[in-house]
Amino acid sequence: MNTLLLFYPAMLVPIAVAFTVGLLGYAYQALKPPPPKICGSPGGPPLTSPRVKLSDGRHLAYRETGVSKEVAKHKIIIIHGFDSSKDLQLPISQELIEEFKIYLLFFDRPGYGESDPDPSRSVKSEVYDVQELADKLQIGPKFYVIGISMGAYLVYGCLKYLPDRLSGAALVVPFVHYWWPCLPANLSTEALKRLPLQDQMTFSVAHYTPWLFYWWMTQKWFPTLSIMSGNMAVFCPQDMEILAKLSESPSDGQESKSQQQGVYESLHRDIMTGYAKWEFDPMDLSNPFPDNEGSVHIWQGGEDRIIPSQLNRYISEKLPWVKYHEVSDAGHLLFFESKHWETILRALLHR
Repeated sequence: MNTLLLFYPAMLVPIAVAFTVGLLGYAYQALKPPPPKICGSPGGPPLTSPRVKLSDGRHLAYRETGVSKEVAKHKIIIIHGFDSSKDLQLPISQELIEEFKIYLLFFDRPGYGESDPDPSRSVKSEVYDVQELADKLQIGPKFYVIGISMGAYLVYGCLKYLPDRLSGAALVVPFVHYWWPCLPANLSTEALKRLPLQDQMTFSVAHYTPWLFYWWMTQKWFPTLSIMSGNMAVFCPQDMEILAKLSESPSDGQESKSQQQGVYESLHRDIMTGYAKWEFDPMDLSNPFPDNEGSVHIWQGGEDRIIPSQLNRYISEKLPWVKYHEVSDAGHLLFFESKHWETILRALLHR
């Protein structure tokens, strides 16, 4: 018996080592996202859209519509939101396009659709993607930018890094960062607490521990982002009506392309980029149009449950050159209604 007892410590050491190695191996696999399925690569999705090659070797896919850029008086780059792509169909009337001679340029942000992922993606890097895209397509020295929902963080970036290239800008139901230093702590905390608890936790993980984000979004113990987990409570009645109408429309299958290179490179990295620590604060921005040669607008749904109106209202109050418009009877999906685009574009282009 005593001889057996002497062997127990020696037996426990390899068992402990094996357990530790196994635990580390599990943690490594749980934290490491899968490699992206690059469009055009063996086994990856096919290439079906025109693309430009950027200076770092990546490609951006794009879509042009409206009048030709040769005859256009107004050239607008549309920046899609979360879980969307360049194939987003906006109800902008042909009459309005012809009246103002509008050229529209849509593109897939990195990792979405057919644009290559960017492992170093940041607000600043995406801004220079926009600049390169505009230059490669030769749309001219000046253009408008319109960012929708999550895509609006890129408009803030353009206002910071590319103000001289802008003719005007609009942020439609725009993203807000709950950890921007410019926001009073009580205001941002109150706004964050209005979101479902699962969204509060998801955005907090993205901001404080982004290296855990893939694990958080794939674990099964706690619910993650409301929109991705099917929690429809984040949509107001007006949004639900729009969703019902959209579901009745024939689908061309484009919506499934947004995540085709992998959910991590598209959706996960989008959230991590938006809620990372930025190099600037909205209050650092200067008016890019001191002589009123252009304008900047925020469009907010009064019934929006996804983007808290009090934060966008506060930003516009502190930046008086930003024109704030609150559509009292609209929710987050107001950009799917043609009447709102009529108002948005007339305000932006008329200045």
